[in-house]
Amino acid sequence: MEKSDSIVIIPTYNEKENIEKIIRAVFSLDKVFHILVIDDGSPDGTAQIVHGLIDNEFKDRLFILERSGKLGLGTAYITGFKWALQRDYEYVFEMDADFSHDPADLPRLYAACHDEGYDLAIGSRYVSGVNVVNWPIGRVLMSYFASKYVRLVTGFTIHDTTAGFKCYKRRVLQTIELDKIRFKGYGFQIEMKFTAYKIGFRIKEVPVVFVNRREGVSKMSGGIFGEAFFGVMRLRWDGWFRKYPPMPAD
Repeated sequence: MEKSDSIVIIPTYNEKENIEKIIRAVFSLDKVFHILVIDDGSPDGTAQIVHGLIDNEFKDRLFILERSGKLGLGTAYITGFKWALQRDYEYVFEMDADFSHDPADLPRLYAACHDEGYDLAIGSRYVSGVNVVNWPIGRVLMSYFASKYVRLVTGFTIHDTTAGFKCYKRRVLQTIELDKIRFKGYGFQIEMKFTAYKIGFRIKEVPVVFVNRREGVSKMSGGIFGEAFFGVMRLRWDGWFRKYPPMPAD
């Protein structure tokens, strides 16, 4: 078995065009990563493709959890976090299946945590300008100003608050009370970052270029984005009155 201290969690729903390509891209890196796919009952055969790769090539590096239906991005990641914490992984990554996140950036996020000592590394589209390719301008503006809105309301200093490309140190996920995370859509990304920030973890934004998917269908919807937008006031309220877990000792 090729051991690794790092697991990349990839949630999927109808990603048959992308899933094998993204898996092979991650496994082609010099740094050894393992992958956990969380599939929400994709009717297009995504899970079957993953099972084939496990059986024929990547038994000790590739894993899959199958769920009964579309249960939300946040619950998929929390399921993956708990799975990773039951094992020996020290670094836990979030990444999309559609190549909007470049697998070649994984080692940069890893270095921010492993080499530089940060607790959470965020692949940020907005820390050095607006680094988004092939998105409609309306969606770019909505995403960019949503992050501005989160910063304004909460006092949070992160530029890309909705980013879904991240590396957590194990101790972050052990400290955050995962069962108390409320949001299921893209608000989940904001809530996890904000909670880590309020506890006192060290966070670094690593500049990345976000490229809109080339194949498959986007899962973004107005309802998902609305949850992120309207849930921010609740986070501000929490920031005032909620008692967060203490920072773990180094």
